Amino acid sequence: MEMWYTDIIHNNTEAADMQKLLLVEDDISLIDGLTWSLEKNGFEIKVARTVKEAEGLLAEAGSFDLLLLDVTLPDGNGFALCERIRKEGNLVPIIFLTASDEETSIIRGLDCGGDDYITKPFKLGELCSRIRALLRRSRNLNSRDGVLCSGEITINLTEGRVMLKGVPVELTGAEYRLLCLFLKNSGKVLTRGIILDKLWDGAGNFVDDNTLSVYVRRLREKLEKNPSQPEHLQTVRGFGYQWKE
Repeated sequence: MEMWYTDIIHNNTEAADMQKLLLVEDDISLIDGLTWSLEKNGFEIKVARTVKEAEGLLAEAGSFDLLLLDVTLPDGNGFALCERIRKEGNLVPIIFLTASDEETSIIRGLDCGGDDYITKPFKLGELCSRIRALLRRSRNLNSRDGVLCSGEITINLTEGRVMLKGVPVELTGAEYRLLCLFLKNSGKVLTRGIILDKLWDGAGNFVDDNTLSVYVRRLREKLEKNPSQPEHLQTVRGFGYQWKE
């Protein structure tokens, strides 16, 4: 039986802590292999083979800790499903699993609200590592109390909500984490390497510079009066970025 991934790793229930994942995939062989392997690594897995099934599970089964979405599904695609989830204000971590490695497809997946994008074939060890890293970042953000403010921008860390001049701003999970990082380090120059390491664990091993540029551009479009001449999120040429009050 052909598998889209290689490499099996041993059970690690302590790291996974029985967190609940939703796998949205229509390839039966991949479903069987991934379900067995992820359960062996301590995750609880629910499976949906269509967009309709996924929406039903999201509505009926309560919250999931993380979603694994295929792009091409019998009754739609993962991009559209991700967009609907984000429009509902749900910041659940989302990883796309797809055979398409084209740059435009990757950017679209991240731009529509995905937090990570893994192309097939992939190693299970890498997938589990990226799942745990994303769950860890999400848990750390959700556990912090307080408010971050910068000019007319306010972030309620408890609710995960961003306000601009008192009006809610819709951000993807990755955009939200990036904005929090900038405000917590206001005035400091953050290199691209530091940013990638803080957000994606591994100095850019999981996300390239082009992806970071997309996130920065999207933040400017949503928060700056003139995105082409940003007042707050400024580029420091040769180094990285700096948030100015």
